[in-house]
Amino acid sequence: MLDVPVPWMFPGPYPQTRFSLLLLNLEEYYFEQHSANHIQHKGSQSERKIRGSLKICSKSVIFEPDAISQPIIKIPLRDCIKIGKHGENGANRHFAKTLSGEISLIFSQVYFIKEHNIVAPYKIERGTMEYVFELDVSGKVEDVVETLLQLHRASCLDKLGDQAAMITAILQSRLARTSFDKNRFQSVSEKLHMECKAEMVTPLVTNPGHVCITDTTLYFQPLNGYPKPVVQITLQDVRRVYRRRHGLMPLGLEVFCTEDDLCSDIYLKFYEPQDRDDLYFFIATYLEHHVAERTAESYMLQWQRGHLSNYQYLLHLNTLADRSCNDLSQYPVFPWVISDYCSAELDLSNPGTFRDLSKPVGALNKERLERLLTRYQEMPEPKFMYGSHYSSPGYVLFYLVRIAPEYMLCLQNGRFDHADRMFNSIAETWRNCLDGATDFKELIPEFYGEDVSFLVNSLRLDLGKKQGGQLVEDVELPPWAQSPEDFLQKSRDALESDHVSEHLHEWIDLVFGYKQKGRDAVEAHNVFHPLTYEGGVDLNSIEDPDEKVALLTQILEFGQTPKQLFVTPHPRRITPKFKSLPQTSSYNASTADSPVSPGEESFEDLTEESRTLAWSNITKLQLHEQHKIHKEAVTGIAVSGNGSSVFTTSHDSTLKMFSKESKMLQRSISFSNMALSSCFLLPGDATVASSSWDNNIYFYSIAFGRRQDTLMGHDDAVSKICWHDNRLYSASWDSTVKVWSALPAGTTGAQRLQFELLAELEHDVGVDTMSLNAASALLVSGTREGAVNIWDLATATVLHQIPCHSGTVCHTAFSPDSRHVLSTGEDGSLNVIDVQTGMLISSLTSAEPQRCFLWDGNSVLSGSQSGELLVWDLLGAKISERIRGHTGAVTCMWMNEQCSSVITGGEDRQIIFWKLQY
Repeated sequence: MLDVPVPWMFPGPYPQTRFSLLLLNLEEYYFEQHSANHIQHKGSQSERKIRGSLKICSKSVIFEPDAISQPIIKIPLRDCIKIGKHGENGANRHFAKTLSGEISLIFSQVYFIKEHNIVAPYKIERGTMEYVFELDVSGKVEDVVETLLQLHRASCLDKLGDQAAMITAILQSRLARTSFDKNRFQSVSEKLHMECKAEMVTPLVTNPGHVCITDTTLYFQPLNGYPKPVVQITLQDVRRVYRRRHGLMPLGLEVFCTEDDLCSDIYLKFYEPQDRDDLYFFIATYLEHHVAERTAESYMLQWQRGHLSNYQYLLHLNTLADRSCNDLSQYPVFPWVISDYCSAELDLSNPGTFRDLSKPVGALNKERLERLLTRYQEMPEPKFMYGSHYSSPGYVLFYLVRIAPEYMLCLQNGRFDHADRMFNSIAETWRNCLDGATDFKELIPEFYGEDVSFLVNSLRLDLGKKQGGQLVEDVELPPWAQSPEDFLQKSRDALESDHVSEHLHEWIDLVFGYKQKGRDAVEAHNVFHPLTYEGGVDLNSIEDPDEKVALLTQILEFGQTPKQLFVTPHPRRITPKFKSLPQTSSYNASTADSPVSPGEESFEDLTEESRTLAWSNITKLQLHEQHKIHKEAVTGIAVSGNGSSVFTTSHDSTLKMFSKESKMLQRSISFSNMALSSCFLLPGDATVASSSWDNNIYFYSIAFGRRQDTLMGHDDAVSKICWHDNRLYSASWDSTVKVWSALPAGTTGAQRLQFELLAELEHDVGVDTMSLNAASALLVSGTREGAVNIWDLATATVLHQIPCHSGTVCHTAFSPDSRHVLSTGEDGSLNVIDVQTGMLISSLTSAEPQRCFLWDGNSVLSGSQSGELLVWDLLGAKISERIRGHTGAVTCMWMNEQCSSVITGGEDRQIIFWKLQY
């Protein structure tokens, strides 16, 4: 199992240049920059020029000096009193033309940032001041002043909605006047597919520009040329692409060039959903040819079977649920799993060490929950239990302030939080989440990664002093952690522990699953503010611009609930401790492993090793020999214990006995003129049973060479029969599966059987196939209308009915561990169903029906309508191998216990013997 935790999640390196978009306000745009001088003490003897660049932004003017000893200057446009060419007003007006290279700003407030390149809270100077900036290109002064005056008017509008509308109009006008520079194409032979306007999303800020996609490359060209003139991604490198919500609107698109990393290569926000969708489908169509699509269900199957760690699975669920490290309102969310932050040693074998994963953080403290529920009952609609969310930009940066101080300063208008409210101690933070009136936050992936930098003040930031006088430095660790590295290692160990593996599905139900919304959420005490949910508000339907801006701001700052991925209970993980099914039904006792002697266990281990080796080489299956022994399609195969005799049934109404050693047909038996549908050998290899379309089941004595019993048990054709522990199971087109006890009727040599009906499993329509699990405690049946039914045989009740095929179900079978059921149908799909929950967790589609199959839980060997054998990698969601075999449909299959030998029957009337070539 590959598990490589990723370091700090933010995309790209920590800002290396002094200027970054983080110096802007939230929802502010950076338009353009000009080389310039800041003229200090203009007109006096102490006049001096500071070299740098002047940046025009939608709500401020920023001057970045070249000398890092000088602070960056930020002047909010709303605080400007007068903007113009220097000298065009007052006494110096007649000098205006000669001084046209200079811009004058008179304002009441200015921010000084990163003096000596030190990240610290912004310094503010208030009072009426004038700053003069001299542009290198004097001819641009008119345009710059005009732009500043226009933006100043927007900033001074009373209503936020009007401000946003005017700034948006200015931005769209700029975008409309420009287009993508085709000279940036990597090759002259590239063919343009589409071009549109969009914004590149990074944490807290976005950057407008033009998106362009060709037949080979995706480009983004920022309007302002920052941080570089063009960002490009070669489509051949793309591995995943996701449509995203951004501000609860369907406008986002995130592109990954990696399989497992949570950090994308680019996140784009479009102005029109149609542009987003067109680009998505173009990239997705390109990917169809070389990348398998991943769904929550396919990852679930990999996780259940131990091919993904808990950490990896949570990363994938976050990605699929719109969580992105580029969007702090939807940053990946991870659970608190440890509840003991006081002990000297961390005991992962003690259940008391762990947090109850079946409850949200807000419900972990009973007394606090009672207070919240009292308020909830008295609250008018729409009701919510928690006034804050478990994940928000503020919470993410609370944890990451030591490595992302500029993000925190951006979020909090140039200030750090009060020292006593900072992330000072793991234990104190956990205690506050348990007891605080408004603190219900979960964790972020960094707590289970390998990069300790978020716990250490390695940048030597001045984060303030606590009330006791202590400086805020490194995060205080629990007593059981010897170092930050040890803390993260033990946190990872806890996340991957058996206890968490057995209960993680409960937390997934709360955050990504069926307990996220509706009545189940209320019963689980898991109800947050309506604005945090997808579909909670339709921003397009809100006409008042002020209300719209206020709602959007609230959505972005309050945090958002992940997109719901599952609407039924999430299956639990298969752990070595839990080989039997979860204790939820009467059938579980009989599925537990029976005790065996050490000798038998050793033999079982060898057999299991042989099976594992065989299935890992199943693509190397080779045709050994083939024999045409029937006049119509073969329908069933049974093989004697020593492998010497092969029994087959056929639509030609005969049961045949074929000698594998002499390669000769030894017997041909006909019970009626109707087709036979299946067969099996009773223990002892003395009797073979066959089911018939004439509604009967026939028992043939091999030793005496005659029919010894006939069971007339159904009102229509018998489609399938099974045998286990003196019980016969029969499926029929009369819409039933019947369970019979079979006891010897006398002591004659022929050993006649007496049948007693024990149970009748009623279906709505005819049953075409069925099979038992290894312990014969469960039965799965498939109907002609596409339903798969899982039955508890101890109570003769249906546990789950899953309508998962659009036509007849061809074949069903349990995995060896009884955790999953696989079904194939005439619709060409292979569906994996979780036995515990009845959830359809994986669905693969082939171009033709797969009539029969064998599987080990991970890989499938199926027989197709065209006669090919297909090897499927369920976890990789792909076909691994196609093996040519029959000239008509493959209709039945048999495999020996070691999984090294296979026999198939087909519509071409042949049986084919296959062997593995290691």
